Amino acid sequence: MRALLSGYYGKGNGGDEALLATLLQMLPPNVSPVVLSGNPQETRQRYGVEVCDRMAFLSVMQALQSCDALIWGGGSLIQDATSAISPFYYGGMMTLAQRMGLKTVAWAQGIGPLKRKQTQWLARQTFAHCTQVSVRDRASAGLLHDWNIPYVLAPDPVWALEAKPVPGLWDLPAPRVAVTLRSHPQLTAMRLSQITKALVDFQKATQTFILLLPFQKAQDLSIAQAIHSAFRDVSQVMCLEEPELLKGVFRGVEMAIGMRLHSLIMAASEGCRCFALSYDPKINRLMEDLDIPGWDVSNLPENPDEISTTWVEHYANGNPLSTDKIKFLLDRAFIHKEILEIALNS
Repeated sequence: MRALLSGYYGKGNGGDEALLATLLQMLPPNVSPVVLSGNPQETRQRYGVEVCDRMAFLSVMQALQSCDALIWGGGSLIQDATSAISPFYYGGMMTLAQRMGLKTVAWAQGIGPLKRKQTQWLARQTFAHCTQVSVRDRASAGLLHDWNIPYVLAPDPVWALEAKPVPGLWDLPAPRVAVTLRSHPQLTAMRLSQITKALVDFQKATQTFILLLPFQKAQDLSIAQAIHSAFRDVSQVMCLEEPELLKGVFRGVEMAIGMRLHSLIMAASEGCRCFALSYDPKINRLMEDLDIPGWDVSNLPENPDEISTTWVEHYANGNPLSTDKIKFLLDRAFIHKEILEIALNS
């Protein structure tokens, strides 16, 4: 069987690459993947798979015709908060695949926000006609429940991604704290300045080494470099392209401060204390599910001292997830693997 994998792949986003790596890890052995990518050469080299340019219409059509199934490969693909076009790209492709008679799987989805009636209608129609649907959070499950669409709820599959050790990590000073910020309208220059000042004070109080992790270099690297300039000898910008290495970083980290959803998932899964800076409802959902402390970026305290004091308190007295909780979430994440086996082998 050949399956076309559609997601935000090959765009330099560590979270989406982690979803792809996990999906490839979970595919049944009799399924040959064809990956739609924004950077086909990089995707082919990294994963050793057949690829297709996601924006080359004729090539995508030929790929669909050559495949037996289409898989929406995880994440917030069906939402219109950051792009009004995105749900029509993914929804249009899913509708086309369904009309062509392919098996269609909405895999590990985080649905929404859906602010426009057109995208709400499109989402409802495409999910209703999928062979199987799995979602990663309760809000998405609630939406499908309201639409009377069958689904399976399980933790984000990246919980189950196999981490790799990071060369040279253990040569860096310890203890270490990872910081993952991203460009966003809510992260204004003033708020970034407040966070930087708070990090400087936090580092001095805890004598930790700050690891700055850009999950998407196009959006995150300049911020990481700006913060690094305030630390110099007690911080390092670490750019890792391979998802398994990104997850492996957190094995050598005591605490993670993150805006990126998958930075928090990776950190929590590796036993780190986590503190969230949320710019999106999906991060608030994770905070609620795992009882992770944090602030909405839009409601960040104005006083850097309050921020740093809160971080120092969490560093000193906060608790990571228990090993039993981590094992439970990891085991549950493999439900997404079962969904693939049911959909593709039935």
